[in-house]
This record gives sequence, C-alpha cells and structure tokens, in this order.
Amino acid sequence: MMIRRWSVSGLVAASLLTPALAACQANGTEQPGGAGASASSAPSASAGTSAAKQALLDSTQAISQGNFRFAITGQGVTSRGVVHQPSRSAQLTVAFDQAGGKSPINFDLIHVEPESWVKLDLNGATGIPAVDNLASGKYLHLDQSRIKDIKDLRFDFSNVDPAGSAVLTRAVTDVREAGPGAYAGTINLDEASEAAMIDPTSLTALGVEAKAVPFTAKVDDQKRLTELVIQIPATGNTKAYDLKVNYSDYGAATPAQKPTATEVVEAPAELYDLYR
Repeated sequence: MMIRRWSVSGLVAASLLTPALAACQANGTEQPGGAGASASSAPSASAGTSAAKQALLDSTQAISQGNFRFAITGQGVTSRGVVHQPSRSAQLTVAFDQAGGKSPINFDLIHVEPESWVKLDLNGATGIPAVDNLASGKYLHLDQSRIKDIKDLRFDFSNVDPAGSAVLTRAVTDVREAGPGAYAGTINLDEASEAAMIDPTSLTALGVEAKAVPFTAKVDDQKRLTELVIQIPATGNTKAYDLKVNYSDYGAATPAQKPTATEVVEAPAELYDLYR
C-alpha cells in the first residue's frame, strides 16, 4: 500500500529512484445507490442498503471542510497528520517499515501557506550519497517556484482528504448497519481507483477480487466518518492486511506549525533533480 494523495509518497518514490507516485485525487462520478442498492430481489434489503450507503456518503461531508486530524495505516506504512484549512496549513508524518529490522524511513511534511518544508530520515535506505545527503536532520525549505509543477510536493486545499473516503464510499456495492454507528459491506475498488489510499499496483494484483472487497466503517454521534477499514485479501506472496483511515477532531484541529529558523535549511538542488 502507498498513500498516493500526499506529496510525501511521491518523495519516497523519488528518493528511492523509482517513478514518482501519482498525487492527484480525482473526484468520482458514481451516484449514490450502486449495485448493492439496485440488484437485490428483496425490496426491503435494497432499501436498507441504499439508506446505509447514503448515510456513509453523508458521513464524508465534514472532511471537505478541512479541519480534522487523521491517521492511515496499511501494509508497512503508518501516517498521521492534520489538515487545518482555516489557517491554510497541514502536516503529514509518514513511517515506512524496512526489512531486516532496520529503522523505518521517516518523512515529515509541513505546509503553512505560502511556504512548505519537508524533513527526511532515510536510515540508509538508498546508499546513494546524492539522496542520503537530503536527510540532514533539518527541515528542507521548498522553493515554491520550483515545485509548482511537482504535484508530489504540493498540497491542494481544494482537495483536502488524504484518503479519498468520499470516492471510496461512492464505490460501495453492498452495505448494512452493523450496530450503533457501525456499517459493514463490500466495495468495488475498481470503481475507486482514484481514491488517495488505493495503490494501482495492488489493485491490479487483486484482479476480479477487487470488485467485492469487505469493509467496515464507523461514524460518531454527529454521523461523521471516524473510521474506514478496507480488508485487502491476500494476493500472491502478499498476506491479507487491513487498510485503515481514522478521522478525529472535526472542527477542532490545531494548525500546523512552521519549524523554527534553527531547524531549517534551504532544499538543495538534488531534491528538485529527483523529479526531472
């Protein structure tokens, strides 16, 4: 699993000298209802599915207001952060596990409009001096004029969801209430390929199984999405795992803070060269 929406994921890819991951998240166009709401022979079951799906769709609306904390976990990746649109600021920290018991690769991206910074701790992941030298222990101040065409190094406040939960819920094909504030069902990941936390390589590996992947979801007492767990089945040599996003502090998140002057150096040319 790779988290595609945020620029750090592209930076990870670039720093390891592999093609940068796509960071754009397109808005889906599937309308509420889906296959689960229309393909049932039992009218009551169909109505229940439709109502539950609409509740899930509605639960993602608060995300678009851009004031929340989040956490995303998956296959060897853990990320946490905050989006605070009122102050036009955001922060994301990501830890990528390494094999062999090595310390994880760590990234910290801060955006306080109109500036942004990134700090890397590669823990010897590349062994390439030009790349390893970027991990100075300091925040690298990004030249906005040099990253204007590098989507992997920018944050778009018109599209603030780091996971793409609205896209994912539109791709739900069957859903039922599983208790107070809880839902369970299946989702067609082929119809949610633009969702931020769906990696296209993993999607290809799933094949036809991608059309009916189990999920669970939870909402708070104000019907806002607090947890979405997609239960990715095993494929090839990859074991089954949960892909999970949590949202919290709706309307009460604290702004991201700029690093202090003593913590910052200007990003070297090597950083921008990775994207040429």
